[in-house]
Amino acid sequence: MLDLKRQYAAIKGDVAAAVERVLTTQYFIGGPELDAFERESAAYLGVRTSLGCASGTDALWLALAAAGVCPGDRVITSAFTFYASASSITRCGATPVFADIDPATLNLNPAEVENLLAGPKPVRAVMPVHLYGQCADMDAFATLAKQHGIAIIEDAAQAFGASWRAKKAGTLGRAGAFSFYPTKNLSAYGDGGAVSTDDEELAEHVRRLRNHGSRQRYYHEEIGWNSRLDALQAAVLRIKLQHIDRWNLQRREIAARYDALLRASGLVKTGALTVNAQAPVGLLQTRPEAFHIYHQYVVRAFRRDELRAFLTERAIGTEIYYPVPLHLQQSFVDLGYKPGDLPESERAARESLALPMFPELRDDEVQRVVAAIAEFFSH
Repeated sequence: MLDLKRQYAAIKGDVAAAVERVLTTQYFIGGPELDAFERESAAYLGVRTSLGCASGTDALWLALAAAGVCPGDRVITSAFTFYASASSITRCGATPVFADIDPATLNLNPAEVENLLAGPKPVRAVMPVHLYGQCADMDAFATLAKQHGIAIIEDAAQAFGASWRAKKAGTLGRAGAFSFYPTKNLSAYGDGGAVSTDDEELAEHVRRLRNHGSRQRYYHEEIGWNSRLDALQAAVLRIKLQHIDRWNLQRREIAARYDALLRASGLVKTGALTVNAQAPVGLLQTRPEAFHIYHQYVVRAFRRDELRAFLTERAIGTEIYYPVPLHLQQSFVDLGYKPGDLPESERAARESLALPMFPELRDDEVQRVVAAIAEFFSH
């Protein structure tokens, strides 16, 4: 699925120099490396402020809390995403409200969100998830925000460098949240995250919350948390930030190659959203407004679990993102959802399969993956 050693081999000298710089200065928490990364990442995104924190999960919580999400509030998000999208809402004391997805992209469906906003219970915020590296329909969500007076908090954990109408993910709502987990497109050598915003009041609130609710040492204005991006991770991220555009373009080229080979294989029926014995592989759609960076390359697959086992036998890595939609997770049973409530999310959980995707993936390896898929369905 992912070979991080290939990336490291190309940048190991620069990384070693960056780590040595931190060890020489002995600034491990805060200091010049973090300050520089926050400036450089903000400049890259085209946003006023980028604030490092301990993880992508913390970034989501910090953005929500700083935007005013409080106990008793309701926040709408996708049912088909990583658990942190919802757990960050509960960490604020708020209630996640799950909406179904667009079957073509697997991103949060604005029409489903609009139906929920028209209901009798008020909503404080909406959290669109830029799933697999493609921005959700931010035109529609911006309209909903204006009509209903709600905050849009972007879950951009998988989307550093993605854009919508040439505007970067993380700059399209009131705030954005990024993850730098080691598997991400822009990745640290451990956990890390960031909150991006043009709202200086929100940014100042994030600064306090990530530092125990304090602006001045030992003086605490509110209950915060210890959520800091350490200097070693910031130094590594500064090196990788210099390469992120090239790496994202390489991912796009690999995705285009997958698309072409799968279509040529005869396994795909153009425009079909349903997989079956006649068209066993379904390709997700890329919106023309979106610059997709392919954090993951995901297809729909007929007999998905059997196909995955077949590929595993041939030493081809795959992953399922995500096998259980959030509204059916045991931890959210008290919310009262049941199977059948969000059918597109449930169908995606049965059919989605992520194929190997990283910038250094070779063309012969892509060909081998597609050939193995074709072999499975030829039986």
